[in-house]
Amino acid sequence: MKKMKQMAVLFAAATLILSCSKDDKYNPPAPPAIVSSVVKASGDITGALTQFRGLLGDSLNTTPGKTGGRREVNWDGVPVGNTNNNTFPLDFFNNTDANGPVGRKRGLVYAAGTTLRIDSSDFAELDASNANEFDAFSPKKILAPVGTNVTEAIFKVPGTTTDAFVKGFGVILVDVDDANATTLEFFNGAKSLGVFKAPVRTTTGFSFLGVFFPNEKITRVKITAGNGVLATGIKDISAGGTKDLVVMDDFFYDEPKQAAN
Repeated sequence: MKKMKQMAVLFAAATLILSCSKDDKYNPPAPPAIVSSVVKASGDITGALTQFRGLLGDSLNTTPGKTGGRREVNWDGVPVGNTNNNTFPLDFFNNTDANGPVGRKRGLVYAAGTTLRIDSSDFAELDASNANEFDAFSPKKILAPVGTNVTEAIFKVPGTTTDAFVKGFGVILVDVDDANATTLEFFNGAKSLGVFKAPVRTTTGFSFLGVFFPNEKITRVKITAGNGVLATGIKDISAGGTKDLVVMDDFFYDEPKQAAN
């Protein structure tokens, strides 16, 4: 009888251990939360730009071979031949020619298959109503994709074809009317780091959204600008249309660094 009681105790203990083991197997701890610093503003965005530049790094880099600091891209230096048409090269700001202009070696390229338009007329050539909707933050050229409202930015070590990552990325957006339509989604490879909404414009028309990830690597950014496509006959909702048309101006990101193999 005593022996049977001992066996019953051992069986109960074994059952408890197996139960705990089973729970451990199917109830892993939650992954750590993705930490980010989000900087956004509309109207007067100068303070937000200063704050985000500080997160990226105070040194503005203009040549390859840097290990810290930040990069900025505006569209005003794009030549006339690539302005007000659909011929802007996807690698314009990552020239890899050893003898090419250093100012174009900034480590920013766009996903294959994208067509981009740099415009100096506030896209009035596509529809006259756009002249009253869009203004350039750094005059006079602004950017939009063609045939879509989605742009994907990819990073390279400046002046090379080597894949790279950044910690933060921000963009100035023009004429955001819908609080849910314009977003940035950040990726580390195939892993999404989150989707962030841009603030609605105020009287100036400008919005800024920037996100910095101190413990993550950004290899790609998906920019969804509004919910409509710029084209002849298409008007923004504030001009009597049905779509929120949004375009882009300056980009901001920290110095791209080589991604791990």
